[in-house]
Formats: sequence, C-alpha cells, structure tokens
Amino acid sequence: MSAPLLAIDAPSLLYRAFFALPKTIVDGQGTPVNALLGSLNIVLNVVAEYTPRAVVLCFGPDAASYRTELYPNYHAARPPVPDELVPQWAASRDFFESFGWFVETHDSLEADDLLGSFAAVEAEAGGEALILTGDRDLYQCVGERVRVLYMKTGSKGPELVDRAEVRKRYGVPPELVPDFIALRGDPSDGLPGGTGIGDKTASALLERHGSLEGAIAGAMSERSARVRGALLDEADQLRDFREIAKLRSAEVARPPDRGTDFAGGAEAARARGMKRLAERLEPTQA
Repeated sequence: MSAPLLAIDAPSLLYRAFFALPKTIVDGQGTPVNALLGSLNIVLNVVAEYTPRAVVLCFGPDAASYRTELYPNYHAARPPVPDELVPQWAASRDFFESFGWFVETHDSLEADDLLGSFAAVEAEAGGEALILTGDRDLYQCVGERVRVLYMKTGSKGPELVDRAEVRKRYGVPPELVPDFIALRGDPSDGLPGGTGIGDKTASALLERHGSLEGAIAGAMSERSARVRGALLDEADQLRDFREIAKLRSAEVARPPDRGTDFAGGAEAARARGMKRLAERLEPTQA
C-alpha cells in the first residue's frame, strides 16, 4: 500500500478518548486535557504504523438537518457534550493543526460526509485512503483504494476493515451498507430499522433481492408474515432510513502531502501540560 491519506472522524475520536481517560488529567490551569491527550495518542499510533502522506481531521454538526427532517428522532437520544469536553473540543483545531495536520469542518454536513468525500477524492486521484472512525456507517466507503480503521470499544487499537471484512461482518458488500442499516437499524443513530428485522434477516433479504428496493418489491415472496409486513407497511420509512445512512458528497480538495510536525506538536503538548508526551515527541523530530 502506498502512503495513504489518513482521514479522521474527529468527533468520534474526541468522545472515545474523553471517556477512556480520567478527567483528572489536566493542564497547568486545572483544565481537563484527557480527550486531547487520548485522541492524540491514537492518531500518533496510526501515523507510526501507516506513515500517511497527510492527515485530515473532519468535524461537522452532530445531526445534519437533512437527516433530522427525514426522521426527527435521529440522534435525539444522544446526551449533550460533557462540560469537561467543551473547552477541549474548542481547543482541538489549534492543537491538531500544530502537528501539521489539516482540520476541515462543514456547516451543514456531518463529519462522516466529509470523511467519505475525502476518501473518494483520494481514490479518484489514484491514491489510497484510510478512514479512522468508530462509526460503522463508514463501511460503505470501503473499496479497492479505501479502507476503514474501526475504533472498537475496549480494543487496544483500530481494526483494519476491507471489502472482505465488511462482507464477513454484515453479509453484504460495502455498497449495500446503507440498505443493511435501513433494514437492521442503527441504535447509535436512533434508527429502529424494520420491525422484527435483525442482522441475519437484513443480510438474507439483501442477498435474495439485491437491494432495499428489491426487497420491498419482492416482499410478497417472503415466507415470514412479519417480514412481509415490515417491508410493505414500513416501506417509505425504510427508504428514509437508507437516505439517512447514505453519505452525502461535499466539495473538498485533495490535501497536499504534509508530514507530521513533531516539533510543533511537542511545543503544543508542553503548553497544555503534557510534559511526558512533549519529551517523547522531541526526539522523534530530531
């Protein structure tokens, strides 16, 4: 694999790090920096393993309006950002940029939409992309030139997911992941899926019919009355769920090559009370 573009789901990264490390990790003013430190360590480990040609961290609104308009309960059950995370979130752009990494945000599209867009631009240019995320919606981006580094809760490091792994996990190819999510549902996003349809039924339906639309059209051929009822009675809502799960394209420019600035990062880490990290980074630059 040539040096890839590393595209990172920044909200997912910050949340994961915040809850993984104690809030007692603070800077010189007593402000928690656990999310910044934890997320940084995850990225540095990935950078060390894959040596990306550039790194871009993506931000966006938690719930894009085009998704909540289709289904008001999308992300509705998610709690507000913890108070101790708010200042770290605000400081994250400058902190990440001090390492020479790109930070991109969008007013109306979510971070996952940007991730998919950057991966597509990279693949179209003949490059390869890695998407670091804890969101399985991004499995739909996987292809010959795009892979996902999935951050699984409790795992020591992200798991590499390629086309074969997507099919192993979901029983469908990447391009059918939105259809699968529509049928099976996604609790993390507040999508219930089809009534009574779980993982195995969803993948079996797509195997038999080729798509969500095919499953709806062929509903009467299904032996299970429960499945027939879900496909027929909930067809419009299932289509909305698929649209919610499907990523939107954003106009993004392919980032130029830019290596990690360990010296700049060490300075930023030291300024936030991360002395040990700064000492570890300084020899790396040298």
